[in-house]
Amino acid sequence: MTILFKKILIANRGEIACRIMRTAKSLNVKTVAVYSDADAGASHVQQADESVCIGPAPVAESYLRGDVIVQAALDTGAEAIHPGYGFLSENPDFVEQVEASGLCFIGPSASAIRSMGLKDAAKQLMEKAGVPVVPGYHGERQESEFLAEQAEAVGYPVLIKARAGGGGKGMRRVDKPQEFSAALDSARREAEASFGDSACLIEKYIASPRHIEIQVFGDNHGNVVHLFERDCSLQRRHQKVIEEAPAPGMTEQMRSAMGDAAVKACQAISYSGAGTIEFIVDGSDGLRPDRFWFMEMNTRLQVEHPVTEAITGEDLVAWQLMVASGSRLPKTQQQLAINGWAFESRIYAEDANNGFLPVTGQLTHLQFPTDVRVDTGVRQGDSISPFYDPMIAKLVVHADSRDAALRKMQQALRDTHAGGSTTNINFLAELCSHAEFAQGQVDTGLIERDLSRLVDVSEPPEIVMALAVLGGAGMFSGASALSGFTLWDTLTQTVQVQPLGGVAGTVSYSVQDASRFAVRIADNVQLVQIIDSANGLVEINGKRQIAHVVAHGDRQVSVFADRAWQFTLPDPLSRVNAESESSDQIVAPMPGQVKVLNVAEGDKVAAGDVLMVLEAMKMEHSLTAPKAGSVAILGCQPGDQVDVGALLLTLAFDDAAE
Repeated sequence: MTILFKKILIANRGEIACRIMRTAKSLNVKTVAVYSDADAGASHVQQADESVCIGPAPVAESYLRGDVIVQAALDTGAEAIHPGYGFLSENPDFVEQVEASGLCFIGPSASAIRSMGLKDAAKQLMEKAGVPVVPGYHGERQESEFLAEQAEAVGYPVLIKARAGGGGKGMRRVDKPQEFSAALDSARREAEASFGDSACLIEKYIASPRHIEIQVFGDNHGNVVHLFERDCSLQRRHQKVIEEAPAPGMTEQMRSAMGDAAVKACQAISYSGAGTIEFIVDGSDGLRPDRFWFMEMNTRLQVEHPVTEAITGEDLVAWQLMVASGSRLPKTQQQLAINGWAFESRIYAEDANNGFLPVTGQLTHLQFPTDVRVDTGVRQGDSISPFYDPMIAKLVVHADSRDAALRKMQQALRDTHAGGSTTNINFLAELCSHAEFAQGQVDTGLIERDLSRLVDVSEPPEIVMALAVLGGAGMFSGASALSGFTLWDTLTQTVQVQPLGGVAGTVSYSVQDASRFAVRIADNVQLVQIIDSANGLVEINGKRQIAHVVAHGDRQVSVFADRAWQFTLPDPLSRVNAESESSDQIVAPMPGQVKVLNVAEGDKVAAGDVLMVLEAMKMEHSLTAPKAGSVAILGCQPGDQVDVGALLLTLAFDDAAE
């Protein structure tokens, strides 16, 4: 393997920066990290050989400052810049800026990125190259009335898609004409905020869609190969959640047809480097070679590239460094083969029970399994910032068969413990046990169809509540069980415990000896013995089991057993004004910016009316009226930056709505 670089700068942060560093170090290539003020103590900074601060926390003032990043590379003696994904990775102007400075860009040419950067132009190009594309309007005209006419011509339901960028941003499904105008406005705002380009295209919405993409690689000598497919159909809000390779139900005929189309797409633009051709597939009648269409090309490394690495045994970052150094691709198409099955689960700091809204908070406890691949950019004690994507880690498993790989993922999720911030781990675990998914019957609507079951908040078992109470009392972290004092009777304590999303209850426990306790919940007594707290070994009512109990934060306790449970032990001395928590107050569910305000003080509203739109992490979230009434107090204005929990407005409900 020929790598000409001695030092590269990584123009990114988080898990992808750490992942690139891992390969670079294995090839004896020095790395330079860049970081914002918010990331000064981040993991990727500490793992790099050198690091350079590039500005304040907002991405527009740091990670999107191409001039500052190029100067950092020149100042540190780096010979090339690896963009990772996101930020500047698909910005052709940045590529030209890098190359004009005498540095090498580890990725495709600016012309190739431009060819595929706008979805409308890319689809026109693919049509000319003989690659099938989805029916729709991919032209330049952007008048709202004209786009509405195109939607009518295509036929509802349709999909509005930002022509720039990806990740589900600027994408809206519209089922009827009356909804089109508002959806288009929202998609445009989100696209402008994310990509600086509000233009949209209109496509026919496929009824039973599957998202299957092909990993491609080209070099500067005219060679192009594909490294087979990934199925990325499990999505929420048009963003991928779990990916797998190969795709379930894939036939050799279909794989050959999709692979050939992907290679043809690359050859049409003389593509060099790593890329992904994304196809939408009609899975209503199995996988058929005449039922797939080009959606877009991502001219960079993908978040889900590890599943391709797992089934091929190839290091795609090493391939990137080789190709950028001028080498030929290390393997031909005939030398590449699929071995086994792989899954990737994306762990996010987000609330699956609240519309998957991103959340912030400190990861006071973080533990990963040791027998699977974990790509992460955070450590225990790190905080989830409101400025960046809330991804915590990617779990990647590989096994000989799909069933074995899925079982391995289920265990890996059980062994992943995160406390201090709400995560989607329980949601991912439920998804992995979903009957249709387990059978390989996947499509992009699966999560939405069965969302209520996947995010069901059930009451925790009494034995779990018992463990939470003892954890809050410090019994799993070395506190003395005999620190209290009583005469002639067993020492008993009474506390309040409240599960996340549940109702607080009163629980009492009595100390039997240093490791044995009797916990009373309602009329039932749970007998608990802590045998080995470090390894989570407990005995409950005579039955031994594994349960890790961690106290953290301000009277917060996590119990990791069959799933993760979060509890709060309210301070009995604190007073809470119940009226301040009534539903007539609309508060910010996460930190963000008030993007759109639809009401003024005194306005009448109906149940379900969109009161305002809050933008967080480049995604828009609509806040609606819970009941009919009027706006009594308005506490924000468009453009305001608000913190989580901030009071945005107060409603006066109509008597008839009570």
